[in-house]
Amino acid sequence: MDFSHIENIENGIIVKNVRNFELSHIFDCGQCFRWDKQDDGNYIGVAFGKVIEVQKKYNDVMIYNTNEKDFKNIWAEYFDLYRDYGEIKSILSDDPILKKSLEFGYGIRLLKQDPFELIISFIISANNRIPMIKRAIKNISAKYGKKIEYKNKIYYNFPDVEDLNKATLEELKDCGTGFRNKYIKDTVSKICTFGKLGNLDYNEKFNIEWIKSQKDELCYKELQKFMGIGPKVADCIMLFSMQKYSAFPVDVWVKRAMTHFYLAPDVSLNKIRQFGINKFGNFSGFAQQYLFYYARENNIKL
Repeated sequence: MDFSHIENIENGIIVKNVRNFELSHIFDCGQCFRWDKQDDGNYIGVAFGKVIEVQKKYNDVMIYNTNEKDFKNIWAEYFDLYRDYGEIKSILSDDPILKKSLEFGYGIRLLKQDPFELIISFIISANNRIPMIKRAIKNISAKYGKKIEYKNKIYYNFPDVEDLNKATLEELKDCGTGFRNKYIKDTVSKICTFGKLGNLDYNEKFNIEWIKSQKDELCYKELQKFMGIGPKVADCIMLFSMQKYSAFPVDVWVKRAMTHFYLAPDVSLNKIRQFGINKFGNFSGFAQQYLFYYARENNIKL
């Protein structure tokens, strides 16, 4: 556990003596799209139908617009606070090459996000830039999600599958999804029609909870049966919402990091993925995030 205890404050809680927790490392490492940095350095985000604001002072983390019950039921798990990241970093530090990335991104934590939201978000992310991804997700939420107010500002939760299934191809495109609109429409339709819990007789492969419950490699293959989900996107969904920590997403930055530190420049993306999984095992996903953050922030070149 990476904190000592929590205390109640006005409109929130303080998580005391938090280790391995830096706001920019967590929210700017490519795993999430619904968090925005404020002028005062705090971050405001939307998750699980709620808006919270997170602030860090010394070793304490303040979470505003929440309470002790929600912390125990939602946020402690969301921020993976029951896991000892010091132990993970100690194990991964046996690799002297990786150690530099661990020290640079010392405050990274892997968020436990909603699988349906992540499926749609990472379909949108394919061949896309982060500002455009965030804008499209924000537009979809504003059009099909439910209002939430915080500090006299309106936010929107990510829509559930039934609400998003009402969207037409044209409406999705108008939200900024581009050519990915047909992928989203097809995927949402399949989840809504065939993937509901208790409706496994027809085709369980479109049931998100069933997919999440499978072993890592089968989960990886089943996710790619959705239109618009390839190997890298499947790994991202597994890692950031399904707690499959052998996942090793390979994008341009991870390829640069892996070829810079470990491999020849002409190695294929699949071979880089397999090398990462073989090398880092059950901690592959954690290693990937440290390598990704280090490569991107330091603009590593091939």
